[in-house]
Amino acid sequence: MTAPGESKRGPVVRDWGLAFVVGVIQLAGGRNANMRQTGVHSLDVLGYTLLLVGPIALLLRRSQPLPVLLVTITSCAVYLLRGYGYGPIFISLVIAFISAAVIGSRWWTYPLVPIGYLALVWPLPALIGHPADPWLAFGMIAWLGVLVSIAEGIRQRQAVLVARRQRAEAARRDEQAQRQRRASEERLAIARELHDVLAHSLSLINVQSSVALELFDKKPQQAESALAAIKTASKDALAEVHTLLHAIRTGATAAEAQAEPLLERTDGTTRGSTAGRDSKRAQRYSTDPDSRQSESQPPPLRPTPAPRTPAPSIEDLDTLLRRARAAGLIVDTRIIGTAHRLPSVIDVAAARIIQESLTNVARHAPGAAATVTVRYTADSVDITVDNTRPTGTRSGSSGGNGVIGMRERAHALGGALTAGPRPSGGFRVAARLPASVPTEDADNPSGSTAQEV
Repeated sequence: MTAPGESKRGPVVRDWGLAFVVGVIQLAGGRNANMRQTGVHSLDVLGYTLLLVGPIALLLRRSQPLPVLLVTITSCAVYLLRGYGYGPIFISLVIAFISAAVIGSRWWTYPLVPIGYLALVWPLPALIGHPADPWLAFGMIAWLGVLVSIAEGIRQRQAVLVARRQRAEAARRDEQAQRQRRASEERLAIARELHDVLAHSLSLINVQSSVALELFDKKPQQAESALAAIKTASKDALAEVHTLLHAIRTGATAAEAQAEPLLERTDGTTRGSTAGRDSKRAQRYSTDPDSRQSESQPPPLRPTPAPRTPAPSIEDLDTLLRRARAAGLIVDTRIIGTAHRLPSVIDVAAARIIQESLTNVARHAPGAAATVTVRYTADSVDITVDNTRPTGTRSGSSGGNGVIGMRERAHALGGALTAGPRPSGGFRVAARLPASVPTEDADNPSGSTAQEV
């Protein structure tokens, strides 16, 4: 990587080198050209000085391109008007013109071409007694046209390069913004998952603790069962929180954090299984000799994996409902259609909706029984959670945005969710989720911010 000082010294060194080379060529070439021509003024101190004015002025061609061009034109004009012979003095003029046309404004540079032709070639030199050869006059017109074309070509090429750099920079900024947006969405998704885990577990703990307090003196055995349910719910919640924190530390996405880490994969390996990683590494080592060198290097240090638990899934409703049933809620299940594996993001969303619905039943409808119905179709999976009329009341259980959070979770996947009282009494939550999601949605299952239950 080039240091800032080196990047600034580079153009200065090149300008000094260019000025030195042009100065040597003009001095040596101008002397030889002047000696071979007849009827011209011999070079003197003024002549040699004029041959050096242009190269010296080129040292400022980047910062003052137009003044440098005027200085070189003036030195050439004085050189020719003094009667010195034609020679390489025009080299500095050509370089100054191209620099002014490329770096400066073309509207101030290009008009100097006809002015310089009139002053240095024809007709001004002829009027003061220095007529130019007709072929030279016509040839200079062609060379000046070529010079203008070269300058314009360089200018256009630089404009294209600048535009290309700007597009690349804009693309880089856009890519960085996209990465930041995706990272923000993933953080929101993990925050929502963390919120759902804590809200579901804490709600059940709150319900069971209230039951334990009411039954502690009258029915100690039932109070003991409630306390055991609190212990189980808190233990499961801690395990899920550890899983999500591990995902945050390792930079995993919310979908990866909930993608059944301990269940067997189709390739026979298990997430976190060293045997699976070692077998893959050995296979790659045997098939790719170039990988031996990279495999010989020690892998980078990574955090110690936190305890991982299987993500909630509707494939095993009994396990999913275990926590709610342990809290004393009576839950029946119905499965309609042929159950099939769903994408992890949809499976987790469906499980969270069921858990949230049962949490609301436990909080707002004490004594009610619930029925969870899962209906599989080719295009969607429909989830319905019904509960009967509550048999009692519980204070301090109002408020929260659980239904809003479930609805946003369903909408983020292209589904829909409705919630409201049943005509026969009780409450119903009905959600329809697609059986598959686009890749982009599956990779970014955030869709909404975390909600408070």
